[in-house]
Amino acid sequence: MKLQKIIPTLSVIFVLSSCAAGYKTINPNSLNYQSTSMDKGVTVDYKYGLLSSRYAKKETNNKIRLVAIKVTNNSGKDLIFGKNIKLTFTNNNEIALMDENQTYSELKQGWAGYLFYLLLTPATLNVNSNGTQSSTPIGYVLGPGLAAGNIIAASSANNNFKDELTKYDISGSVIKNGDSVYGLVGFKSDTFDAIKVRVD
Repeated sequence: MKLQKIIPTLSVIFVLSSCAAGYKTINPNSLNYQSTSMDKGVTVDYKYGLLSSRYAKKETNNKIRLVAIKVTNNSGKDLIFGKNIKLTFTNNNEIALMDENQTYSELKQGWAGYLFYLLLTPATLNVNSNGTQSSTPIGYVLGPGLAAGNIIAASSANNNFKDELTKYDISGSVIKNGDSVYGLVGFKSDTFDAIKVRVD
């Protein structure tokens, strides 16, 4: 196969497999929680498997778990998440929760790779009609257009992801007696181990 035919084919494959992914909002307050732990009047419902597309791949590759939680305080007193209320694994080892910025930094969608679309800038469209061949330089629009479009899409998705992490960051939050709060927590793990709540 001639090089002129190989390059367009590879370009199409690259374009189809390398598009920026959108961010699917999690909304912890609307999830159906099926896993629960309780200690001293405090209940924590939780759910793994929240992310999709490129975010899910980053979660797996970086050995991080993003978990939605619902914390209900019926202990008879106000408690602070992260101080009085802690999360552990079933072996009672406390889970070292990542802060919001670290979670975002580890899981956000990269955009620098989309600059490779600029390699399409020299591309031309060759048409042979009735023995006459014409060449149109389409790369000047195609390359920069794809690069800019994907960078903008990735940045927008990342902003939505960051906004949701900020909205549901409950680290250090006071959970009043009788209240329920929803949060998103990230921690290093390559498994889906059961989570327990511990009230100190």
